[in-house]
Amino acid sequence: MYTIEMAYARMRELQDLANRSRAHQPTAASKRADKKHAKKR
Repeated sequence: MYTIEMAYARMRELQDLANRSRAHQPTAASKRADKKHAKKR
């Protein structure tokens, strides 16, 4: 059975992975990501 907790844990894993990979990108990429993130809120 696939629970919402499992889905949430997976989402957190992917988010952590994305944050870690973004940290290795040049600053232009992070600026673009920050802009995108700010729009979402």
